[in-house]
Amino acid sequence: MSDIHDLASAFVDETVERRPNLATYLGIPGHDDRWDDLSAAGAEAVAAMERDQLGRLRALGTLDDEWERLARRVISEELEGEIMMVDAGEHLLDLRSVASPVQDLRDTFDHMDKATAEGWQNVMSRLRSLPEAITQFVSRLEEGRRRDRTVAERQVQAAIKQSRHHAGDESSLLALVDEARETGMTDDLVAAVAAAVDEGRRGYSELADHLEGTYLASAVERDAVGPERHALYAKHFLGTAIDPIATYEWGWDEVTRLRGRMEEIADSISPGSSLAAAIELLQTDPDRAAASPEEFRDLMQERQEIALRELEGVHFEVPQAIRSVDVKLAPAGGPLGAYYVDPSEDFSRPGSIWWSLGDARVIPLFNQVSTAYHEGFPGHHLQVGLQKSAGDRFTRYQRVMVWNSGTGEGWALYAEDLMEELGYLEKPDYVMGKLAGEMLRACRVVIDIGSHHELPIPKGQPFHPGEPWTFDTGVEMLLTHAAEDPEVAESEMTRYLGWPAQAIAYKVGQQAIRDLRDQERAKGDFDQKQFHARLLEIGSTGLDVLRAHIAGS
Repeated sequence: MSDIHDLASAFVDETVERRPNLATYLGIPGHDDRWDDLSAAGAEAVAAMERDQLGRLRALGTLDDEWERLARRVISEELEGEIMMVDAGEHLLDLRSVASPVQDLRDTFDHMDKATAEGWQNVMSRLRSLPEAITQFVSRLEEGRRRDRTVAERQVQAAIKQSRHHAGDESSLLALVDEARETGMTDDLVAAVAAAVDEGRRGYSELADHLEGTYLASAVERDAVGPERHALYAKHFLGTAIDPIATYEWGWDEVTRLRGRMEEIADSISPGSSLAAAIELLQTDPDRAAASPEEFRDLMQERQEIALRELEGVHFEVPQAIRSVDVKLAPAGGPLGAYYVDPSEDFSRPGSIWWSLGDARVIPLFNQVSTAYHEGFPGHHLQVGLQKSAGDRFTRYQRVMVWNSGTGEGWALYAEDLMEELGYLEKPDYVMGKLAGEMLRACRVVIDIGSHHELPIPKGQPFHPGEPWTFDTGVEMLLTHAAEDPEVAESEMTRYLGWPAQAIAYKVGQQAIRDLRDQERAKGDFDQKQFHARLLEIGSTGLDVLRAHIAGS
């Protein structure tokens, strides 16, 4: 092993020692009994560690091997990005409807070992210490209040609602008791799990009380984060800088283009009907739906297995370790939607797609088939799996720690394009669903940039021309343009306002990959399988790194 490989592996060990929650998500054993230090001092200590790592990386001197040079650039950008966010004080604003400790603390339990008594001991350790972890998190939020750095009221209300659910009589934490019993644990251990669950629920109750009784009064009314913070997040999520005005205008062009395609497909679904009527049919026709969440899960599992079997070796080389993916139903209480969880470092835990369906019992299929390909294979599961199985071509840090939304979500959305091209969206229903999903991502571009930069809706648009963006206007656009149902549309809009620039990564990244493919095709003698292999061989890096790699620079 070279110096950079040894150093990068040490970085992983140092990081998971300070961030045991991350170790669980990455599937790195030995840390599942502890939580991160969620205080402001804890976040700043992680940033100090990262500064030290960055200095050691830069001290390596000249690297002759191209893969080692890539490793240094990728790891440097990852560390610089994390440090940048703490230096900007964003760790004090880590409270939102998605992707904050409110959700992460609960979701960690979904990815822990629960097949053994030792695994359950770790679960209980974390449940019992959840109030302490939440106390640390509250102290971080209080430090933010002391510095006059607080989040928008809308995000606080969402966090209160989720915390009340996790604390209440229908808490998804209670399912851990049944799970312990069903996995054959002793009566004494099951009773101990139940007592520990009560401690975990108490922690969430205390969090909800603090947010409602103390923090909410200091929350800001304005949802927009402004151009400076939005630019910071855009660079963080994309690995490149964007021109927000040009991107906003391009987003509207995409909305118009996709609307035209959707109207064409609507006529093939219900001849003579309007787009709205065709979508209503897709949303309400029981013959176009799964009759239960369990049936839905089985149908999506079957889709994954067919795609893996038929595309392997023909369009992609798929390592044996990632030739399966699990489809799961997420516990109740979290934000709605689907998400992917990586395989563990040693692949003993397979990659998995999780669907959070809320209260829905009958699930329309039209817009879920392309989602399966996005979250699973050949979307996230292929890209992440290839990265994790790259062997010595990558450092350990690259294999398990690096993931950029621009290339990660961009590839997954591009994978939906690809599955349409290859004929796996075999019904007009599913093409409409894919277009509605892409329309959702185009809407995200204009809603996110328009809301946070406080830009008016263009006067030439038929949708509220010249008006400012509001929460209700964004929800309306998701309902009328992207075929979202009201509950999901409100959840989505809350997410965009609380997690600036993340939602634009899908469409911006997809377009970057489309542009790269067009450029390579224009050179002649284009081999699509080879192009995809080259695109994926460096993992999920920032867009600037990806473009340089494809260009050979």
